[in-house]
Amino acid sequence: MCGRYSLVTPAEKWAQFFDVNPDSALLDPPRYNIAPGQPVVAVRSAKEPFSTREVVKLRWGLVPGWAKDPKIGHRLVNARAESLAEKPAFESALRRRRCLIVADGFYEWSGPAGRRRPHYVHRRDGAPFAIAGLWERWRGPASDTPASGTPIETCTLVTTKANGTLCALHDRMPALLDPSEYAAWLGRPGQEAEPAALAPLLRPCPDDWLLVHEVGMHVNDARFDAPECIAPLRTGALVS
Repeated sequence: MCGRYSLVTPAEKWAQFFDVNPDSALLDPPRYNIAPGQPVVAVRSAKEPFSTREVVKLRWGLVPGWAKDPKIGHRLVNARAESLAEKPAFESALRRRRCLIVADGFYEWSGPAGRRRPHYVHRRDGAPFAIAGLWERWRGPASDTPASGTPIETCTLVTTKANGTLCALHDRMPALLDPSEYAAWLGRPGQEAEPAALAPLLRPCPDDWLLVHEVGMHVNDARFDAPECIAPLRTGALVS
């Protein structure tokens, strides 16, 4: 499960990692507490010019093209890597509409119900990273034809088994891609991929990629978006 993440790295820096030229109109100020239902920054293959990448804003919570109600997106913020090809909500996007969710940290909670404590997870080298994502375009119903409504582009974050660094906190983690795997995950526009060829990309990242530290309860409030979200607790032990 991944229910919150951050993107505080300046755009000019993360753009280099993703080989893109971001449109300034699409960029946000630093985001410390990105939550489901909010617009998020993603990178996907562009149709024109061919074989380039584009930066887009997608709403977090996948709404399949066949959905009758966009509220289904509230239940589809994550997608388990092991069952993507088997789930009707994800199978088409897995084959044709994959993206990179731009992030530089994410949160995980641990402890008993009612006393769960949040932890912030980030790369040891402080670099931004890509979470494997799927995206869809959904058109809301109109008075004459369902296909003529206003389109909404949405996404879900793919999760996999936790690596050795995170397994003490949770049994799942986002599927983080190595930069050498970005092109293989994105594919080319209009080109359908076989799920079996993509499966090896959706594995736990190496244990030595990540550092973890406990943070305060600010992040539990999706309306709170400030540096305090990622600040280590003075009494919280660092986990490496």
